[in-house]
Amino acid sequence: MESNRRTPLWAAALIGLVSGAVAVGVSLLVAGLVKASAFPVVAVGNAAVDLTPATLKDFAIRTFGENDKTVLLTGIFLVLAAIAAAVGVLAVRDIRYGLAGLAAFGAVGVLAVLTRPGAAAMDVVPTVVGVAAAMFALHRLVARALAPETGPREAGPREAGPREAGPYDAGSHGGRAAVGGGGEERRGGGSAEGEGEERHGGRSVVGAGGEERHGAPVPPVMRAGNGPYTFDRRRLLIGTLGGVAVAGVAGLAGRMLSSRAEVAAARVGMALPRPAVPAAPLPAGVDLRIRGLSPFVTPNHDFYRVDTALVVPQVDPRNWTLRIHGMVDRPVELTFADLMKRPLEEADVTLCCVSNEVGGPYVGNARWLGTSLAGVLRDAGVRKGADMLLSTSADGWTCGTPVDVVLDGRDALLAFGMNGEALPVEHGFPVRQVVPGLYGYVSATKWVTDIKVTRFDRDEAYWTPKGWSAMGPVKTQSRIDLPRDGARVAPGRTVIAGVAWAQHKGVEAVEVRIDRGQWRQARLAVAPTADTWRQWVVDDWDATPGSHTIEVRATDATGYTQTPDLAPVAPDGATGWHTVSVDVA
Repeated sequence: MESNRRTPLWAAALIGLVSGAVAVGVSLLVAGLVKASAFPVVAVGNAAVDLTPATLKDFAIRTFGENDKTVLLTGIFLVLAAIAAAVGVLAVRDIRYGLAGLAAFGAVGVLAVLTRPGAAAMDVVPTVVGVAAAMFALHRLVARALAPETGPREAGPREAGPREAGPYDAGSHGGRAAVGGGGEERRGGGSAEGEGEERHGGRSVVGAGGEERHGAPVPPVMRAGNGPYTFDRRRLLIGTLGGVAVAGVAGLAGRMLSSRAEVAAARVGMALPRPAVPAAPLPAGVDLRIRGLSPFVTPNHDFYRVDTALVVPQVDPRNWTLRIHGMVDRPVELTFADLMKRPLEEADVTLCCVSNEVGGPYVGNARWLGTSLAGVLRDAGVRKGADMLLSTSADGWTCGTPVDVVLDGRDALLAFGMNGEALPVEHGFPVRQVVPGLYGYVSATKWVTDIKVTRFDRDEAYWTPKGWSAMGPVKTQSRIDLPRDGARVAPGRTVIAGVAWAQHKGVEAVEVRIDRGQWRQARLAVAPTADTWRQWVVDDWDATPGSHTIEVRATDATGYTQTPDLAPVAPDGATGWHTVSVDVA
């Protein structure tokens, strides 16, 4: 009979992987019934994001860009697959080891779920049910892989010593066979002679019918209960197909239950009302229309996305509410229908992420539609002494926004429209905050559901305890789009172009210099407001053969010119001149 060591490693790993897949699929299904954010894989991922040092997060954003969450989720699933395979290897040695491994995995999931903001006791149900399903699958797959042997089997060589435990064994007790120190087989306390067993040279074999067979060593034995077991490939493969089917169907149903399709349909079917205060038509000359230069209006599908949500929250506008409370005279709770009935405004606003390196891509401009955030706050009655809005998204992320900035007359919006259509889901549908002049981490809460009027000395938002500044005014910046860094260009007249921004101050001038020579003034495109970026171009550079360095700096309407001193994104935004190198040949 085959020993445990003879059970193929691939079979043990397959048992674990299929059991793990069942856990994931079933937990996703139950999370669809309970709460999507209670899916343990997402909870573990969000906990990993929260616990990751800020420097490592910055590295992930720089290295992977908007794919950082995909990379993280892929890594989590790879780790889970490795753990599941290890659980399978343990289970074929002793089923209790495998079950203990799954229980430990479940404990990690429960802990991650319970530490999420707004967690409730019911949120652990998907994890518990998923792990229970995985335990059942593991037990059944091990049973199918190690089928009972039904006939006599030729003995094989074995060194003297204690036998190995099978997957259901902890050792030899009452009624189970064991090999003695001299190689003889003993049964349940009786002597070998008492069982009709004969010894030869320290070895003996008992045949299937009780007859003695001499001259052969005791075969390796793996027992479950009172019978020997052997590996059955066919039964295992049939069982794994069933497990994969269960995992796939459960996972698909879970995704459907997560209401993704309903939210997408609600968004597509939403007709945006006409604003009471429409934005003026974009003036002629706002876009220089140079190939390769960032357009003045960033298309929705190209707009950058940086947030902590591993899985984009799916919020049905019919169920959405916004609660405004704290240091207010009249707490407010608005439904989406209430929001749509308020006076609506349009505004062209450029948003920028604090994680944007000098010359980085995390900036974009759009026309937003929504209602005045200041108007909603005035209806609630902000009390004296309040200086912070602690806003919370549907997935629990928090953001701290200065009250005075929102109330100073700028176009701070609760927005539900973007570039003439309903907000894309990944950009905050159904409602998000837009506040000109502040980095997104202190202003641009997506999927916003709660605003607490409070004080900076009483509450902290998500990023502040991690070393980021509580205040985040956007720094005056400029970027070279053409030519690209490292580009090879032909000699002769060459266009240098890019964008500059200084939200709520406005860009007054942009200058370019080549090879540390004299600064030359760039020609500026029209800017409709001080809250948008501004295109610029230098189109009279006669490029000569060789390597060249191009630098850019901007001056805002307050007279401030960008500093050349390089500073990292933390704690309040990068500084320095964007520089590119090109080869002319």
